[in-house]
Amino acid sequence: MEKFEIDILGCGAALPTPKHMSSTQVVNIREKIFMLDCAEGCQMALRRSRIKFSNIQAIFITHLHGDHCFGLIGLISTLGLLGRTKELNIYAPTGIVKIFQPQIDFFCSESPFKILLHEVDSRKQSVIYDDRSVEISTIPLSHRVPCCGYLFREKPTLLHIKRDVIDAFHIPISQINNIKAGLDWISPDGEVIKNSLLTLPPDPVRSYAYCTDTMYSSQVSDILKDITCLYHEATFTDEHSLLAKKTAHSTAKQAAKVALDANVKRLVIGHLSSRYKDESVLLKEAKTIFENTELANDGMKIKL
Repeated sequence: MEKFEIDILGCGAALPTPKHMSSTQVVNIREKIFMLDCAEGCQMALRRSRIKFSNIQAIFITHLHGDHCFGLIGLISTLGLLGRTKELNIYAPTGIVKIFQPQIDFFCSESPFKILLHEVDSRKQSVIYDDRSVEISTIPLSHRVPCCGYLFREKPTLLHIKRDVIDAFHIPISQINNIKAGLDWISPDGEVIKNSLLTLPPDPVRSYAYCTDTMYSSQVSDILKDITCLYHEATFTDEHSLLAKKTAHSTAKQAAKVALDANVKRLVIGHLSSRYKDESVLLKEAKTIFENTELANDGMKIKL
């Protein structure tokens, strides 16, 4: 299967600790690198993960709280020092131009590459990025400021060739791509060989959703129906549900409820509050509702 991997560089909440950096992830789809959020310290985390800075295609910021974007201007500056020439697209809710354009003008005025800031409407789901490999859309979230998650849907791959059958019918290499695209093969003497005899089904389409920071919302489950993997914030345990509501965050049980209602295959919980020295309490609570739950950790790699 083609590569679809997620590197969790930081999964802590607002307060960075020796254990957790604040929110930052990297999604690798067929060797295209996309960054999700850009917390303070993200450059060192990138180096520890041996991810090439030059491979970053675009950056997606969920919202304009510092623990999700304090590392952005430093990363942009470093990319310039490393000689990047390809334009960099950065997507975020309304406000990114007002906040970051003056910083770019001051600190990166001689940048060798173009920096394009895109303000997205965090109130509705819409496709904001599309290429041959992946479609990326926003997920409306409910937080104290405009906030959205991001949903990555892999584009379908081609059919798999049955090599032994191809060889048996002496089908030329020049016709392989046509057969992968679904065409039958017509032999020189006019015999029609059905495509179903020559191929196997393509790999299943995979999907990944990144939802942080947000209060519980049943509407999110409707958007996330049947996805492969969900990363959802689980800042608090049930004991602190009132605090979760006050700060517009989710509990571990609420994250699990979203996963259950959406029928996702796998849930990873993160944005972990530093108040919990034993984070397994969050995992235990989530598992009471959605068994296939994992606890995020800095340096964790998710392979879909």
